[in-house]
Amino acid sequence: MNIHVKPDGAAEAALEIVHRLKGLEGPLLPILHAVQEEFGYVPEDCLPVIAHELNLSRAEVHGVVTFYHEFRHQPAGRHVLRLCRAEACQSMGGREIADHACAELGLDWHETTADGKVTLEPVYCLGLCSTAPAAQLDGELHGRLTRDDVSALIKEIRA
Repeated sequence: MNIHVKPDGAAEAALEIVHRLKGLEGPLLPILHAVQEEFGYVPEDCLPVIAHELNLSRAEVHGVVTFYHEFRHQPAGRHVLRLCRAEACQSMGGREIADHACAELGLDWHETTADGKVTLEPVYCLGLCSTAPAAQLDGELHGRLTRDDVSALIKEIRA
C-alpha cells in the first residue's frame, strides 16, 4: 500500500532534514537526532514523512523512536535532569537518589513539571561509574551524588 503524505509545519522541516541526511549509511538515527535537535522532541507527524522518504514502514520508524530512551515524544522542560539508572549507580544508592528526586519534583520518569521548568529522564549510563551515583543537568555531569546534592540541583533549577 502506498501512502502519500503532504508535509506541512514540522513535517516539512523533517522532510528537509531527511533530504539532507538520507545519503548517509544507516540514515534513520541521524535523521531522528536532527529532528529532535530541531524541535526538542520527535513530533508524531514527522514519522510518516521520514518513513516514506526512507522507504520504511511507519511502524519501523515508530519502533526505533520508542526503543531508544534518548528520543522524546513531547517537548522537554527548560531544564532536563537525567539520573543514571545503570548498575554501578544503582549499587551506590542511585535508586534512593532517583526516588528522592521523583518525590521532590512530584514527577515520574519522562514527565515535566506543570510550570515547564524541569523534565526528569532516566539514562542508562553516563560513563561516570567510578563516581556513582551520577546525574546530568542540562548537559553538565554530576557525580558522587547525595540526597542533599539532588535537592540543591533541584532548588537551583526551580529558582
